[in-house]
Amino acid sequence: MRTFVASAKSAESRWHVIDAGDQVLGRIATHAAKLLQGKHKAVYTPFIDTGDHVVVVNAAKVKLTGNKDAQKLYRRHSGYEGGLREERVAIVRQRQPTRMVEQAIRGMLPKTKMGNAMYRKLKVYAGPDHPHVAQQPTKFEVA
Repeated sequence: MRTFVASAKSAESRWHVIDAGDQVLGRIATHAAKLLQGKHKAVYTPFIDTGDHVVVVNAAKVKLTGNKDAQKLYRRHSGYEGGLREERVAIVRQRQPTRMVEQAIRGMLPKTKMGNAMYRKLKVYAGPDHPHVAQQPTKFEVA
């Protein structure tokens, strides 16, 4: 008997919609990362991208637990001396509401070329509408 190894051609990609409204950020991120990697499928192969496309809506209404609204910082660096920029969650939520969800999911994906390919299959929208109706996405319930 031979072991089945999925190929890029045999991996079937589906579309899922996750509603982030009034959901905890970490729970949404873990489910989305699992869908993007394809770990929910029986044909999961670590070195083949067998994951699905994920659309996250209502990213502006995502919840944070504990005291993260007051304490959590988002950092980025320009690459120049003294180029570290820090922003609190309230400012990031106002300015770029999708950034919190994108960074949480990106941090849970592999740090490789394949991880970048998985991240490109993620679409995040601040409101309840998205332009991917033609792909017939299925609604994914986060418990």
